[in-house]
Amino acid sequence: MRAEFADDVIALPDKLQRVSWAYVLLVLLLGVAGYAMLYSAAGGSHEPWAWRHAVRLAFGIVVMLTVALIDPRLWFRYAYVIYGAALIALAAVEVMGSLSKGAQRWIDLGLFQLQPSEVMKIALVLALARYFHGATLSRVRRPLFLLPPLLLIAVPAILVLKQPDLGTAVMLLAGGTIMLFLAGVPWWKFAMAGAAAAGALPVLWQQLHDYQRQRVLTFLNPENDPLGAGYHIIQSKIALGAGGLWGKGFLEGSQAQLSFLPEKHTDFVFTMLAEEQGLVGALVVLVLYCAVLMMGLLFALRSRSQFGRLVAAGVSVTFFFYVAINVAMVTGMIPVVGVPLPLVSYGGTAMMTILVGCGLALGVDLHRDLNMRRHPGEEF
Repeated sequence: MRAEFADDVIALPDKLQRVSWAYVLLVLLLGVAGYAMLYSAAGGSHEPWAWRHAVRLAFGIVVMLTVALIDPRLWFRYAYVIYGAALIALAAVEVMGSLSKGAQRWIDLGLFQLQPSEVMKIALVLALARYFHGATLSRVRRPLFLLPPLLLIAVPAILVLKQPDLGTAVMLLAGGTIMLFLAGVPWWKFAMAGAAAAGALPVLWQQLHDYQRQRVLTFLNPENDPLGAGYHIIQSKIALGAGGLWGKGFLEGSQAQLSFLPEKHTDFVFTMLAEEQGLVGALVVLVLYCAVLMMGLLFALRSRSQFGRLVAAGVSVTFFFYVAINVAMVTGMIPVVGVPLPLVSYGGTAMMTILVGCGLALGVDLHRDLNMRRHPGEEF
């Protein structure tokens, strides 16, 4: 341990005792629910999704705990480095990214495919938390002081839009906006930005890809093209209604098992859950998500450092956006934008990103009494 970290160091046995194991259990339960749904999505088989999900979950829990045990001052020190690496990876997608389903979002690393836009969600939280650590309210209210964080948010969002990935771009913009609010930016500035964005909607509409505009039109009236663009959401609504209160039973969902429901192992896994387990089962999973969110916000409130508060709140809000956007999407409340349900949908990079984020929030609570000075230029 370096000299500047000599004070406030917690021994490993003490760290393990201070870990919020209830939080770990909640995350694990959500992962197990995902395993059950992926097993069902394959018609009662561990292949091809469930066993990979289980391996990733086991490995990810270890990674989450490892991240939690790391001194937050190291994350503070390398926050900009992590952001820069994620930004370079995003730019690299344009050059060496692999194409899948009409989108160029992944980098093939041989053993696995990396989706840099998922990594950027956590990197952005770390970078913004470092930038606002130690900032007084008077500095936060200065327009020029807000220019760097706005660039930190806008640059990756633009790169993600070019992939194209509207859902992730929206999450980056929404997560960054919440971070600005938590840092103390006055609400009226958000109102002005919202009014400007509303005025720019005609221009933004023209910038959307044809399939993105079609998704919006389908959202407004999916019955116009029931066998084409409207098929996904129509089948999703049918499955949601068919589940009723208690559901049709595990492995008994007709829409999912007869393959009427598309993307049932990724974007529409919540629909399959609601069809098989009903409203009650869906609410149980949503309660688990709410518990993870509330515990993450509690971690933020208990932290003594501004950096820790912003990190725990930032990753918790990012977690919330995953759930809110996915559930709103499959229930027809917003257009289909391709955001996975955290720890339940099939996907490697998304799961690892979420678990690293959970590890950061867990680490903030574990080191909640850590004293990180807030004066610019001052060492720890």
